[in-house]
Amino acid sequence: MEIKVLGTGCANCDNTIKRIEMVAKEMNVAVNVIAVHDVAKILEYGVMSTPAVVIAEMVVHSGSVPSKEKIQEWFEQAPQG
Repeated sequence: MEIKVLGTGCANCDNTIKRIEMVAKEMNVAVNVIAVHDVAKILEYGVMSTPAVVIAEMVVHSGSVPSKEKIQEWFEQAPQG
Protein backbone atom coordinates (compact mmCIF):
# COMPACT_ATOMS: atom_id res chain seq x y z
CA MET A 1 0.00 0.00 0.00
CA GLU A 2 1.37 3.39 -0.97
CA ILE A 3 0.80 6.19 1.52
CA LYS A 4 1.91 9.77 1.05
CA VAL A 5 2.54 12.08 3.98
CA LEU A 6 2.34 15.70 2.87
CA GLY A 7 4.22 18.32 4.85
CA THR A 8 7.27 20.49 5.16
CA GLY A 9 9.31 18.01 7.17
CA CYS A 10 8.19 19.25 10.58
CA ALA A 11 8.19 17.09 13.72
CA ASN A 12 4.49 16.27 13.28
CA CYS A 13 5.15 15.09 9.73
CA ASP A 14 7.99 12.85 10.93
CA ASN A 15 5.81 11.53 13.77
CA THR A 16 3.02 10.76 11.31
CA ILE A 17 5.38 8.69 9.17
CA LYS A 18 6.74 6.84 12.20
CA ARG A 19 3.25 6.11 13.54
CA ILE A 20 2.01 4.79 10.18
CA GLU A 21 5.07 2.55 9.86
CA MET A 22 4.67 1.31 13.47
CA VAL A 23 0.98 0.42 13.02
CA ALA A 24 1.70 -1.24 9.66
CA LYS A 25 4.35 -3.40 11.28
CA GLU A 26 2.02 -4.32 14.17
CA MET A 27 -0.73 -5.27 11.72
CA ASN A 28 1.63 -6.97 9.26
CA VAL A 29 0.63 -4.60 6.44
CA ALA A 30 3.17 -3.84 3.72
CA VAL A 31 3.39 -0.07 3.21
CA ASN A 32 5.49 2.29 1.17
CA VAL A 33 5.39 5.66 2.92
CA ILE A 34 6.46 8.59 0.75
CA ALA A 35 7.20 12.00 2.26
CA VAL A 36 6.09 14.84 0.00
CA HIS A 37 7.72 18.17 0.89
CA ASP A 38 7.11 20.09 -2.35
CA VAL A 39 4.62 22.86 -1.50
CA ALA A 40 3.26 22.96 -5.06
CA LYS A 41 2.50 19.22 -4.95
CA ILE A 42 0.90 19.58 -1.51
CA LEU A 43 -1.35 22.35 -2.84
CA GLU A 44 -2.40 20.12 -5.75
CA TYR A 45 -4.19 17.98 -3.16
CA GLY A 46 -6.00 21.05 -1.79
CA VAL A 47 -4.34 20.63 1.60
CA MET A 48 -4.09 23.77 3.69
CA SER A 49 -2.86 22.22 6.91
CA THR A 50 -0.20 19.58 7.40
CA PRO A 51 0.66 16.88 8.06
CA ALA A 52 -1.77 15.33 5.61
CA VAL A 53 -2.12 11.69 4.64
CA VAL A 54 -2.99 10.52 1.13
CA ILE A 55 -4.08 6.95 0.36
CA ALA A 56 -5.11 5.93 -3.16
CA GLU A 57 -4.66 9.58 -4.21
CA MET A 58 -7.33 10.70 -1.72
CA VAL A 59 -6.64 12.90 1.29
CA VAL A 60 -7.80 10.88 4.30
CA HIS A 61 -6.46 13.11 7.08
CA SER A 62 -4.92 16.55 7.56
CA GLY A 63 -3.90 18.99 10.25
CA SER A 64 -2.56 16.68 12.95
CA VAL A 65 -0.79 13.43 13.69
CA PRO A 66 -3.43 10.72 13.15
CA SER A 67 -4.27 8.44 16.06
CA LYS A 68 -3.17 4.83 16.09
CA GLU A 69 -6.85 3.82 15.92
CA LYS A 70 -7.45 5.98 12.84
CA ILE A 71 -4.47 4.40 11.05
CA GLN A 72 -5.73 0.92 11.95
CA GLU A 73 -9.08 1.83 10.36
CA TRP A 74 -7.33 2.84 7.13
CA PHE A 75 -5.54 -0.51 6.96
CA GLU A 76 -8.70 -2.48 7.80
CA GLN A 77 -10.70 -0.64 5.10
CA ALA A 78 -8.02 -0.91 2.41
CA PRO A 79 -8.79 -3.17 -0.52
CA GLN A 80 -7.06 -6.51 -0.17
CA GLY A 81 -5.08 -8.01 -2.99
